[in-house]
Amino acid sequence: MTQEQQRLTEVKNHQGHWRRWGPYLSERQWGGVREDYSASGNAWDDFSHDQARSRVYRWGEDGILGISDNHQRLCFAIALWNGKDPILKERMFGLTGNQGNHGEDVKEYYFYLDSTPTHAYMKGLYKYPQAEFPYDRLITENQRRDRRQSEFELSDTGIFEDNNYFDVFVEYAKNSPEDILIKITVVNRSLERQTLHVLPTLWFRNTWSWNADSLKPVLELAKAKTEFSIVEASHPSLGKRWFYSEGTAPLLFTENETNYQKLYGTDNPVPYVKDGINNYLINSEKTAINPQQIGTKVAPHYLLNLEGGETQVIKLRLTDSPQIYDPFAQEFEQVFNSRLTEANEFYQAVTPPHLNEDLRNVQRQAWAGLLWSKQYYHYDVETWLKGDSQAPSPPRVRKYGRNADWIHLYTDDILSMPDKWEYPWFAAWDLAFHCLPLAVIDPDFAKRQLDLMTREWYMHPNGQIPAYEWNFSDVNPPVHAWATWQVYQIEKKSTGLGDREFLERVFQKLLLNFTWWVNRKDKEGKNIFEGGFLGLDNIGVFDRSSPLPTGGHIEQADGTSWMAMYCLNLLTISLELAMENPVYEDMATKFFEHFLYIADAMNHIGDERTRLWDSEDGFFYDVLLFPDGRQSQLKVRSLVGLIPLFAVSILEPETINRLPGFKKRLEWFIRNRFDLKRNVACMENPGVGARRMLALCYVTLGRFVPEDKLRQIITKLLDESEFLSQYGFRSVSQVHRDRPYIFQVNGHDYRVDYEPAESSTSLFGGNSNWRGPIWMPMNYLLIESLQTLYHYLGDEFKVEFPSHSGNWMNLKQVVEELTLRLVQIFLKDQSGKRPVHGNNPVWSNDPHWQDLILFYEYFHGENGTGLGASHQTGWTGLIANLIQNFGV
Repeated sequence: MTQEQQRLTEVKNHQGHWRRWGPYLSERQWGGVREDYSASGNAWDDFSHDQARSRVYRWGEDGILGISDNHQRLCFAIALWNGKDPILKERMFGLTGNQGNHGEDVKEYYFYLDSTPTHAYMKGLYKYPQAEFPYDRLITENQRRDRRQSEFELSDTGIFEDNNYFDVFVEYAKNSPEDILIKITVVNRSLERQTLHVLPTLWFRNTWSWNADSLKPVLELAKAKTEFSIVEASHPSLGKRWFYSEGTAPLLFTENETNYQKLYGTDNPVPYVKDGINNYLINSEKTAINPQQIGTKVAPHYLLNLEGGETQVIKLRLTDSPQIYDPFAQEFEQVFNSRLTEANEFYQAVTPPHLNEDLRNVQRQAWAGLLWSKQYYHYDVETWLKGDSQAPSPPRVRKYGRNADWIHLYTDDILSMPDKWEYPWFAAWDLAFHCLPLAVIDPDFAKRQLDLMTREWYMHPNGQIPAYEWNFSDVNPPVHAWATWQVYQIEKKSTGLGDREFLERVFQKLLLNFTWWVNRKDKEGKNIFEGGFLGLDNIGVFDRSSPLPTGGHIEQADGTSWMAMYCLNLLTISLELAMENPVYEDMATKFFEHFLYIADAMNHIGDERTRLWDSEDGFFYDVLLFPDGRQSQLKVRSLVGLIPLFAVSILEPETINRLPGFKKRLEWFIRNRFDLKRNVACMENPGVGARRMLALCYVTLGRFVPEDKLRQIITKLLDESEFLSQYGFRSVSQVHRDRPYIFQVNGHDYRVDYEPAESSTSLFGGNSNWRGPIWMPMNYLLIESLQTLYHYLGDEFKVEFPSHSGNWMNLKQVVEELTLRLVQIFLKDQSGKRPVHGNNPVWSNDPHWQDLILFYEYFHGENGTGLGASHQTGWTGLIANLIQNFGV
């Protein structure tokens, strides 16, 4: 057991609180729903980046590569000034959803380089330009561009030319759970002498301005010596901590209080405010900081003069010890060296031994991104709706608007975020995917995340799982059961023990969620489901979350397939639980039968039934039902018709034989319900190892026949002129590039074109596109489905890869080839270029850039360039699992 694994064991056994401190600060707290107290509900406009340095947050804090305790009482992050910017660089800048030509978009370069699960060691990098940061130009140029043009990025301004920037590395090493060593390493990458102001900032989240009975914490100077200074931090619930800063840097104190004078033209109730350090340094307001050296926000002011290429280091320490004689002695570096060595040992033990260095680098940064993207997330919906006693009441319209039906929801947790700048709030289906790569390195945290989403302070009393902050009532794909089973299996494979208590606890709550789906999303009781846009944003002809221009409703091939997958996931879990508790055999039977009814609805051909399967095209489509009863297939060749592949599960013979009640019911259906079993593969014909398979897509073990839905779909899936790209599966078939799908309503064309990059439509904010790019989570699910099919079909079942190439492979070989295509998005080619970074030469030619990885939201369907949120390591972190499997 490595040292990091021992720390994880201590956490699990409540012997050491190694997770109390971590990277729990958001990268952006402004511009979100929780901080929005407007009547319009337009969060982007209510709390801007410009206001953020002067206005106190209610629900959380943000900072650059910072840390906080697990309830975000005390926070630390870096602040910088190059002597030219109009404001102190305290937080990441980006465009709001209304400013960007493709929606919200961070305009900074920062990288999560390393972290262990307990955050005993962490390292991040921020690249800070030496010229004035082009805030206005980034806004105006992106607003000038339309949706068909690319985004205008910081590097496009030329600000990094001639290496005129600072690399600012921030490292953390824990000497103990409460003794955190901090090292800031600044490198002047230019050839000229440059000056940089570095202000490592410690502050308390403002919890005292909202309620009269809240006690105010305090920061005050405890000692100033020639070698170091000490600030004492006293908090009513956290207790006392001490902040050591090396050298004689002056300490600048202010308060974390709103500057009402600046924002609203009224008197400030206190003389020192949130932007006091900014005003003191940038505006030369000498009275902006407290000469008494007391407050709720403090920063030592380091003025660094660096020659071209020079490196300087700042050392700090945040600890529970008030009397460290020499806080930055030799022991300081020894702790950093030890923690880095231990991090290397931990990942060496976790990963396959024969991965090359580039694969290891990508995988480790993927895990680092996931671990750095943990965030303290606090949201008390009832208080948010009613308002605080010491603050103005929210507008009355709020009680009937966004999230008004979720007054039970109360979060005060560390959650895995999709992206701490563009999506700094939990999204339930994103989080499910995050948990798979997290389970490889920290299964307890992954299990905790999945468990939280089903707890009574998250899940609605009606059984719905909250979707995401902007609309908890929206509908995401029901992947929670799948993720629960995957995490259970990953831990069981790693340790030899499956956490049945976790599995059973989540399963019991998912029964409520499954019932919600059945009661709320099967409009006509026909086992055909419609769930809104189901996370696939603009993939369809219409906005599937809004009233249709035709009237009526859409019966969704993907919604129904997700529910079929959900049934099989719950069937699998109930069979596992039934091994020790026969009561679960009845539950297994329930989900087995429910799956058969959904499969029958998906595949049935009849005059009175919805036709999701098109036998001529050999593909599944959504069906539009008009108010007068007419039907029309929406023949968009997209992921919607591939999602039926996800509904596949293997029944092992030893499992069936150990469960006589379930086996009896299974055999009864085989003998008596031909009408239900005929379109389900393959209940009667045993596959490899006498396995049975349940799947929506019928398959024959012999030669191709028209009823062989699996072969028909896979042929399109593996066709490079349709879904198969050099870098994975496209979300819309390439056939729509030359033949867009057009549906006319009242003289207006509704259409879907193949768009391999950013969206050209404003649907869903215009910052997300499912009309052609490659999405990692969907590719992962497709690969997993093909792997499952291989376990049943074996080596003899072969397909052409790519289709029509004459190159025949079994599905295991296909999975290997697909995995390689996805992994290659991030790997260097022979010229040193990584497809993820596009054609920007700095990424392939500059040694200070070429090994840095960004894990984007999605990827260009033709060349693999990263698109969307640049730090959405969340579900793109699945690449770590693909590399793991690739290495094995």
